[in-house]
Amino acid sequence: MAEQKNILSETKDGILYLTISRESKLNALNFSTLEELKNIFNEVNDNKSIRGVIITGAGEKAFVAGADINEISELNELNARKFAEFGQEVFDNIESCHKPVIAVVNGYALGGGCELAIACHMRIATSNAKFGQPEVNLGIIPGYGGTQRLTNLIGRTKATEILMTGDMLDVNDAKSLGLLNHVEASKEDAMAKAEEILRKIMSKAPLSIGMIVDCVNAVFASDENGYQIEANSFARCVKSEDYREGTKAFLEKRKPNFKGE
Repeated sequence: MAEQKNILSETKDGILYLTISRESKLNALNFSTLEELKNIFNEVNDNKSIRGVIITGAGEKAFVAGADINEISELNELNARKFAEFGQEVFDNIESCHKPVIAVVNGYALGGGCELAIACHMRIATSNAKFGQPEVNLGIIPGYGGTQRLTNLIGRTKATEILMTGDMLDVNDAKSLGLLNHVEASKEDAMAKAEEILRKIMSKAPLSIGMIVDCVNAVFASDENGYQIEANSFARCVKSEDYREGTKAFLEKRKPNFKGE
């Protein structure tokens, strides 16, 4: 994997650990950080040594406290559209990744940081985490898919309130709204929980996990027939060696040895 300036990466036991590392800027997402995320996730699907991804932020104060305001303040109508579309493309790549992606949210996840977290398949937060889309305070709106994903996750009524007021959610509110999978006392505990979940998923058939991503995402795609995608994905699974191994192992009362083939 290519070297990055703003994201620390390490692969251990099949898990790719990504740390947004701009701690002095509360890990704010600038354009170069988005480019690094894009390049990383362009590689992840084809890298068989990577079975799952954890994304977190450097330090204890922030996961990602928003986009880089210095860059936003220089936008005009033309490049603003391109700016938003590029961010949407990056986060779409994360959401559609065939490897499970878990955000470990430590501290603030605001603006682009909240959008990054909700583009991941799951979210585990520390007790001091706070979520929000405060873009209206700057005279703009979320541009990286936040209006769409937040509404899909927590419903139209509450999402509209959060987007219009710019209010922050603490972990209790975020958990009750269905934004979070788990809340842990510390970042260390949250990382351990993410690793526990990924290890369990990594014991399953990799092709099946990728198909689950496609089918779940199809629920929210207006131009997709989710039931048809499910049926097609089911058929593709049955063509695989993992299907034959899984059913054989079940009948032989042993653990399957899945290879993602």
